[in-house]
Amino acid sequence: MLESDTQIVINTDGLKANLAQSCEANTVSRWSVAEIVALFELPFSDLMYRAQTVHRASFDPNAVQVSTLLSIKTGGCSEDCGYCPQAARYHTEVENEPLMKLDDVLAAAQEAKDNGASRFCMGAAWRGPKQRDLEPVLKMIAEVKAMGLETCATLGMLKEGQAEQLKEAGLDYYNHNLDTAPEFYGEVITTRTYQDRLETLDRVRSVDINVCSGGIIGMGESRNQRAGLLAQLANMERPPESVPINLLTQVEGTPLHGTDELDPIEFVRTIAAARITMPNSFVRLSAGRQSMGEGIQAMCFLAGANSIFYGEKLLTTANPEASEDQKLFAKLGINKI
Repeated sequence: MLESDTQIVINTDGLKANLAQSCEANTVSRWSVAEIVALFELPFSDLMYRAQTVHRASFDPNAVQVSTLLSIKTGGCSEDCGYCPQAARYHTEVENEPLMKLDDVLAAAQEAKDNGASRFCMGAAWRGPKQRDLEPVLKMIAEVKAMGLETCATLGMLKEGQAEQLKEAGLDYYNHNLDTAPEFYGEVITTRTYQDRLETLDRVRSVDINVCSGGIIGMGESRNQRAGLLAQLANMERPPESVPINLLTQVEGTPLHGTDELDPIEFVRTIAAARITMPNSFVRLSAGRQSMGEGIQAMCFLAGANSIFYGEKLLTTANPEASEDQKLFAKLGINKI
């Protein structure tokens, strides 16, 4: 068992039942951590076959949804997320910048649309928005929506009444990642709790905004803990419509800089397990693509990833240029949606 921190007894009957149900569209199964670990431990070809079978039951296997992510407020965050160069307490090259102006955001959204993105995501480095912060963002959301793009925002924790304002402005998706399994969370973040994150997701759900929530892989967590993250997501009453799976991008000056790098095949296994456990969700190949190369990315698409971030920058870290993604899509026969 690779990187297991405890010995787990596998209920193979339960695993087989969940695999069968996952091949049926619109079916939500309850997954134990042990059952997801069992997926990870399948021979690689068997895991990929099962992931591809599940994927084809709900999605076009040759279509990938394309989003662009823009940092509309960079740096100066009061949180202590160990992976994040935007935390004010860490000595990185990221400067504290003010909220972008509306015209600049709209220009970036138009460029994203021209490059083939169908969704435009706006991220702000806040613990959570104050009302004075939220009001100009609401205008951005409304204007981007009017351009014919789906809208997504990641603004931190939401207070009572803020999700309603985002819904009224036309927000389609709200991103708020769980990051990792509950039992590993305290090793990465101490300034907000796991429950804080779940409460924000509940607020988003309560006003019928689509949920975008996933995690970061390669932060030093065990395989069991990777499975634990997927169990948290898959066992929600309604799993997230969009599940970003990020590979840790190490930034000098952050506490997680110097963490042992994750084996690329383990990352592909994580994508496949996410696809099987959340058959109706878009699984997004997110941060870390810059370091993967075409071969690993191609395996991730085969494993069921069907969404990416498009553009040379993800908030503050590098991402493949749109032209490189277009070349890869052409090689693989992938269509953008």
